[in-house]
Amino acid sequence: MGTLWQGRFASEAAGALRALNDSLPVDRRLYADDIAGSRAHVRMLIDVGLLEEADGESVLDALDVVEAEMADDSFAFAADDEDIHTAVERRVTELAGEAGARLHTGRSRNDQVATDLRLWVMRELGEIVGLVTNLQETLADRADEAGEAYLPGYTHLQRAQPVLLAHHLLAHGWALSRDVERLCDARDRADVSPLGAGALAGSSLPLDPDATAAAMGFGARFENSLDAVSDRDFVAEALFALALLGVHLSRLGEELVLWSSDEFGFVELDDAFATGSSMLPQKKNPDVAELARGKAGRLIGHVSGFLATLKGLPLSYNKDLQEDKEPLFDACDTVRATLVAVDGMVASLTFRTDRMAAATAAPYVVAIDLAEYLVAGGMPFREAHQVVGALVRSALAGDGSLADLVTAHGRLGPEAAALLEPGVAVTRRTTPGGTGAEAVAVQRSRFGDQLAAQRDRLDR
Repeated sequence: MGTLWQGRFASEAAGALRALNDSLPVDRRLYADDIAGSRAHVRMLIDVGLLEEADGESVLDALDVVEAEMADDSFAFAADDEDIHTAVERRVTELAGEAGARLHTGRSRNDQVATDLRLWVMRELGEIVGLVTNLQETLADRADEAGEAYLPGYTHLQRAQPVLLAHHLLAHGWALSRDVERLCDARDRADVSPLGAGALAGSSLPLDPDATAAAMGFGARFENSLDAVSDRDFVAEALFALALLGVHLSRLGEELVLWSSDEFGFVELDDAFATGSSMLPQKKNPDVAELARGKAGRLIGHVSGFLATLKGLPLSYNKDLQEDKEPLFDACDTVRATLVAVDGMVASLTFRTDRMAAATAAPYVVAIDLAEYLVAGGMPFREAHQVVGALVRSALAGDGSLADLVTAHGRLGPEAAALLEPGVAVTRRTTPGGTGAEAVAVQRSRFGDQLAAQRDRLDR
């Protein structure tokens, strides 16, 4: 069959051009979407009278055969199949004869590949949202199991205030909810069919882009043919949403790297989600957590690289846009693998709640409670802050324990010193969204509603 554009040329393409130009090794994974778009296109050609029904049925039968061959890896690719679109059309023509040669009527690879990629993105992002929701459900389950366990909350990686472990786990869950929203928004903006835009200007043939859009399940068809074939905003948006998701997974991974160290000792990783050392027999390494952290850089690189590709392109289609698939496919594959591994790691790890509680035993992590005690008694906060800060400084200087200094202070006394007892401070956080037990119970219920809404959105 040769290339789809060989009629204009008197000689074959140079090998160097083919090596640079041909995209089949990358875009062959679009075969199901290419065939879905071709089916919709053929049925539209029949309906508008551009293809005899018998010929159209022959082409549709051939598409079924091609899909089956692709699915079971029996499809024989030819040397001149430069991309998945060429390969499908060549094989359809082999099977359906002259009728197959009519498959490309009214269609360009420009609108064809844009259609294929949008179909793929919509399906793939939906599946990734399902994996994110799985991880969120695991975090919610572990939060339920945590009960009243507490640990230090940190700012600047310095112990700040005690928080419930459930509260900490749900913080990661809420961040992932924003990732779900971004992924769903990106998917929604991909939900526009470019088929019918042609190379860039539409067609003189009586095509029906609305019919093909509906047949493929798109919510709408394009409004401007130039924009339709050149728009890759949906790829950039998907890459950004995936990269920020990767950043959140990296943050969770970083915490588990710290928490699993002897210095923290807050968690014990399950053997199935840790590795050993090739030299040091005692080692148990948090490789899943570290790889979750490392993969984020790769995902960020895909966003910045692809935006650099887009930033200098005039309307409409340019071959530069062929570079959209490798970063997108790799980002989706990377996020999928990371989500599954992180989910398994979180589900199987053991929390050392005794070590967490011991880390909050130092009275300084509840200094804010002393300041708020003074505020409740009428003292301005800035003055209260200075009073408590001075007591902390004296305790650290060896002038006495903080509890003794608080007890002896005229504006504080034994009642305030009782706030320094382990576990007391975490019960005193009563504001909505805070770490107190009642607030966390409300939060957990609202998080359950969020997960149910995500599942419902996925089902729809």
